Amino acid sequence: MKKIIPFLFLLISFNKNFAQNNVEKVLGADISFLPQLEERGIKFSDNGLQKDAILILKDHGFNYIRLRIFNDPAADSGYSPKKGFCDLEHTKQMAKRIKAAGMKFLLDFHYSDTWADPGKQFKPAAWKNLNMMQLAQAVHDFTKEVLVELKKQNTLPDMVQVGNEINHGMLWPDGNSVNIDNLAAIIYAGTKAVREVDPKIKLMLHIALGGQNAESIWFLDNMKQRNISFDIIGQSYYPQWHGTITDLQNNLADLTKKYKQDVIVVEYSEHKKEVNDIAFNLSNKNMIGTFIWEPLNTWEKIFDKTGASNNLLNTYDSIKIKYNVH
Repeated sequence: MKKIIPFLFLLISFNKNFAQNNVEKVLGADISFLPQLEERGIKFSDNGLQKDAILILKDHGFNYIRLRIFNDPAADSGYSPKKGFCDLEHTKQMAKRIKAAGMKFLLDFHYSDTWADPGKQFKPAAWKNLNMMQLAQAVHDFTKEVLVELKKQNTLPDMVQVGNEINHGMLWPDGNSVNIDNLAAIIYAGTKAVREVDPKIKLMLHIALGGQNAESIWFLDNMKQRNISFDIIGQSYYPQWHGTITDLQNNLADLTKKYKQDVIVVEYSEHKKEVNDIAFNLSNKNMIGTFIWEPLNTWEKIFDKTGASNNLLNTYDSIKIKYNVH
């Protein structure tokens, strides 16, 4: 027995480490602004060498790109009047670039012609007169149309968000979270469309409650009670709205214990090292990690206004090494 026990101990340790190494580690960035910045003539560079911004990020450990998509952003009241940035065609072009770079991508459906977040969730103009059943069908059909178009060019997303920061609901007033059954019906319609196109795509529910535990549990429990299928809990974390780093750590640790779904910080900007340390140390999950929001030109950006990388980008070299991100 004295000879067998060390062998068994080594075998258990090996299996434990092997399982941990098989966790999918996400080091992502939302760079939906990239085509707009390139249209302005900005050329990105790293250490003086000009290069596609996507490839620069890959060089520093990033393995996932997040893109947002709007219904009709070219509308006068849309996100990008006349130009239509972040519409289906721009998304298809960006998806090709991401896949050509050997990276994965997350597609973020806003289900609006313009920004959707906890403070506003405007219906697309084309849907404004639809009743509740018609709205759910429209969500299903739009989601499926987009994914089918991406599938045709072999650039399906690896992950999909059905809605953006939806803890207060979406498609107001019908899908406001005060009408929780309506909201669940809308989310169900979107998730159903994703599963129909490719059941291997990971489904995320994205809430903006990084450090707010009670609110997170209320939302997620309500979705579970209504049998909403999802694989990932996505959280936004901005200190001015979502509390301290300790609040974030406590909330994510609790959600990890309470729910079988994976947990990812899908938006952040400040406290880069600390946020990633928290996210990559979550246990008992198949997928862990983060997506920094618009690092090319927003808030604590990792490039200057001319497109040149700055020292903040090097933070991700150490994160890649520390957490063995591939």
